[in-house]
Order: sequence, then structure tokens, then C-alpha cells
Amino acid sequence: MPPFLTVALIGSLLIVPTANNDAPCPQWKEEIGGCVVNNGTEIIIDGSHDTEQNPGTSPINNDWQPPLDDSWTPPPTPEEELDECLREWDSYIRCYEASKEVEGEEAEEEARAIPAATITDLARFAPAGSTVTGEPENVGVAGLPTNFVTTASAETVTGELFGFPVSVRFTPSAYDFSFGDGDTVTTTSAGTTWSDLGQAQFTPTDTSHTYRERGTYTARADVRYTAEVDFGIGWFPISGEVTSTGAAQEVRIFEAHTALVAHTCAQAPASPGC
Repeated sequence: MPPFLTVALIGSLLIVPTANNDAPCPQWKEEIGGCVVNNGTEIIIDGSHDTEQNPGTSPINNDWQPPLDDSWTPPPTPEEELDECLREWDSYIRCYEASKEVEGEEAEEEARAIPAATITDLARFAPAGSTVTGEPENVGVAGLPTNFVTTASAETVTGELFGFPVSVRFTPSAYDFSFGDGDTVTTTSAGTTWSDLGQAQFTPTDTSHTYRERGTYTARADVRYTAEVDFGIGWFPISGEVTSTGAAQEVRIFEAHTALVAHTCAQAPASPGC
């Protein structure tokens, strides 16, 4: 049998292979448990330490608690991560909506920086007045309708207002006919010729007028316009109407007399009424 062997790790482990030996056990070996007798197939591992150990900071059981100072923050649980994600998402939405509100406020502030225009401010941009025509050829017969027609259409003009470039759009809304004998009429129609209406001459229309006496009359058609303005931020309607005064037009009204004759004026120029 091999001789007795002892290996000692000071301050750590002591591994003592033992053998069945009848020799007396020295005192030092008894103190370390080296004289244990076995059948030669066992290894006894024992150890001790003579310095204070550092337990470390890792938990060693379920009762471990983190330190109470601010130096350590526990990792978030999956539920906390989800809540944080939702909070960040909600904050993002609020920030996005707030940015939109700021943009809207800036646009509104920009709009407020432009003084509010009135229909009076736009009067100088109004289209020039149109000329009225009395059918047929500015000649009429007393006691019979004379048909009046004028022209007007939507127009857009540009210029500067309050120091800002501006576009003004005028749209005809009404027509004030003045016939020169004290009578007037307001319509939403500019008038239509007898031909376009398919009517015979000297028949009444929406814009016709019947003079009672012969003479020369000054007729006129004033056009009323509604207005919209654009300072570069979109079209805005303006309350009220602006009126463009029409040009004066002379209309000659004759008397018509009938007589029973045997011949036409071409055939007998000296006949009554010729």
C-alpha cells in the first residue's frame, strides 16, 4: 500500500487521502482530522478560513432587498415598460397636437396682422361701369316697350391694400336700370335681346320700359357687385356690395300715328304720316 499522503490548502481547503495504517497518529494530524481510518476508497474534504469574508452584493436568498439609497434603480417590469411606452406615445400625440395648435395660432396671428377690409376699401378696385342699349338701336315708340340690355361679368383685379398685395374678385349681383324719365327698376338680369328671347320687337321683357311721351331720354344701367379678397392666404367674402355707375346712353322716343291711306309713303310721299 502506498505511503500516507496529506495535501493542505491553507485558509481554503484541506484534502486528506487516508489509508488503513497501524502507525500512531501524530498530534498535529489528529488536530486536522488526518488520522481517520477508512478502507482506502474514501477522500475526506474539509476546510477552514482564518480571515473575514466579503459577502458581496448579490442576493443569496429570497429575503434580499436592494439598498434604500438612489444609487440603484430596479429594472422595469414588462408591464411598466408597456405603461411607459403608452405614456410616451400619449405625450407624442399631445406634442403633435400642440404643434398643430401653435401653427394654427401663428396662421391666425398672420391673418390678424392684415387689417380687415370693408366694401368701402374695395370700391376703388371695382370694374368700370357698362353701357346700356335700348332696342331697337336706341330708338323707341311712345306707348310701346323699349328693351334695355347691358353687359357685365365676374372680374378679378389686383393691386395693393394696406401695404399688402391683394386680389379682388367682383361678381355681378344686381342691375339698377334708370330710364331717364324718373322710372327705375332693379333686376338680377343684365337683360336679353328680343332675338335671343325669340320675341317680336316692341314686346315686354324683364328689362323693358315703356315711355309715355316722345322725347330724348338719358338711360343708364348701374351694376352692383359682391366682392372677395385674397391677401395670399385664401379668398374671403366681404359684406356689402359695391356699385359701378354705368355710362349714359341717349334714347330717342317717337310718336306713332296711324292713318288709312291708299298708297305707301314710297308710292305717295305726300300722303298723311309720310
